Amino acid sequence: MSLPLEKPQIIAHVQKSLGYTVFDCRWIPCSAKFVCLGNLARGTGVLQIYEIQHGDAQLVKEIEKPKPIKCGTFGATSLQQRHLATGDFGGNLHVWNLEAPEVPVYSVKAHKEIVNCIDGVGGLGIGGGAPEIVTGSRDGTVKVWDPRQKDSPVANMEPAEGESKRDCWTVAFGHAFNDHDRCVCAGYDNGDVKLFDLRNMSVRWEKNIKNGVCSVEFDRKDISMNKLVATSLEGKFHVFDMRTQHPTKGFASVSEKAHKSTVWQVRHLPQNRDIFMTAGGAGSLHLWKYEYPAKRSEKGGDGVDRGVAGTLNLLQNVNLSTQPIASLDWSPDKQGLCVCSSFDQSVRVLIVTKLNRV
Repeated sequence: MSLPLEKPQIIAHVQKSLGYTVFDCRWIPCSAKFVCLGNLARGTGVLQIYEIQHGDAQLVKEIEKPKPIKCGTFGATSLQQRHLATGDFGGNLHVWNLEAPEVPVYSVKAHKEIVNCIDGVGGLGIGGGAPEIVTGSRDGTVKVWDPRQKDSPVANMEPAEGESKRDCWTVAFGHAFNDHDRCVCAGYDNGDVKLFDLRNMSVRWEKNIKNGVCSVEFDRKDISMNKLVATSLEGKFHVFDMRTQHPTKGFASVSEKAHKSTVWQVRHLPQNRDIFMTAGGAGSLHLWKYEYPAKRSEKGGDGVDRGVAGTLNLLQNVNLSTQPIASLDWSPDKQGLCVCSSFDQSVRVLIVTKLNRV
């Protein structure tokens, strides 16, 4: 049993009250700044940039937009440009230059309804191949966009004729370990998790985890698929070992019921792919470590390899708020630094200690 002080500690470094509902927050790469995206009381969107200075977060810039902004990513931009891609309540995908954010550098009407989720790959030196953005929407579609190509998506995953449209709540890129391979994982409100192979334009795997899927993330985007975490309503999350796919049983998984309510987010530590944080609907954060089994695959009775799931170890948990923590982002540059926002209209900068020791 480790001593309490040897465990990682989650310390609230800065807490900032905002006068609006904040839906997403993201670190700006290679800086001490982060961006907050949300919805002002008068029904317009807002984008704010804060900088950490002398133990406080100073507002650097604030821009109001016509539609509330739901989600954002830096995943498809270069480190030189650091353009932010956002999805809004009007179904629009915009890419902003934060130095001159009055007019978007790329704009497309991506969906008929709200853009719930967004992810990027191929930028920031992460993932091979072209920079791409994926969006998921209430209209039931998942679309992949190339910011160099106007108006039409490079891939569109939508229900077949006659199938009911499910609300897509979360999307994530993965498997981008060379210039050709790339996968998108999408989670839906009915509990479906679907893995789309963009190279073959096919559904590679699907599974229903019984509850609406709030967040999915691969432990790394730029390696051959290793692990996938899917979080859901009712406080449960699943970790899938993505290395071995059985023809009928799919991927091995381990599940954990941690929070007393919805698990809104999962984010893997950029410096260690086996450590991740889950954010809960009761305002709590849980820090986990995945422990691999002795053997990651074994021959089943049918003579076919199948995966073996590992175990989960809770490193630390903390209660920050009475409201759901809706977004969370680790700093790509400073290990243990993260920013999270909650529906109590506040944003918090946290420091997680001793991550190099676990």
